[in-house]
Amino acid sequence: MAFALVVVGMTVPDPAAPIRVLIVDDHPIVREGIAALIERQADMVTVGEASSGEEAIACYAALLPDVTLMDVQMPGTDGIAAVEAIRRIATNAAILMLTTYPGDAQAVRAIQAGAAGYLLKNSIRKELLDAIRSVHAGRRAVSPDIAHALAVHALDERLSEREVAILRLIADGHANKQIAWRLGVSTDTIKANLKQLFAKLGVDDRTHAVTVAARRGFIER
Repeated sequence: MAFALVVVGMTVPDPAAPIRVLIVDDHPIVREGIAALIERQADMVTVGEASSGEEAIACYAALLPDVTLMDVQMPGTDGIAAVEAIRRIATNAAILMLTTYPGDAQAVRAIQAGAAGYLLKNSIRKELLDAIRSVHAGRRAVSPDIAHALAVHALDERLSEREVAILRLIADGHANKQIAWRLGVSTDTIKANLKQLFAKLGVDDRTHAVTVAARRGFIER
């Protein structure tokens, strides 16, 4: 498995030492852009890059960076699964998630997995740099748009695993009878599940349910 490693010399921990950052994203241009931004900071240095969740776990174990910037959606092992694996290596790992979508559902999953922050990729440069410094200092960092979504839906009833599975099957174009067959339940059960699902999402039909679920990060489109 090929991945980029930039290993620095071993030194005694120094509070004044630059923040050592690992960048994880499946798009090379994104990694290059973040690395260029970090290298212009006197208090930060890029120590490694990875293009997948699997590589992220291996890089973290080899480098033990101060802060890891982790893309949420990647082929294979996604960012949230990688966070869970890294936190098993080091419970104090400071991981800042980067995402394209401001949905609250994925943000909740990431924070529950152990992420210290959740940031939109289109955040201004200063916001990203401030977030790196914040999570390195032991604080949390969340984009304003995501924080707003979390606040709006804080009291909402969470979707069950079955309800998310139903949403994915609806998004793939399956009818109720097909969904019932795939999940091993009756069509009446699926209809009851959909009624409860629509109420949780505040929608009236299947199409709107998929749209809202995708926007909030329950499913990927």
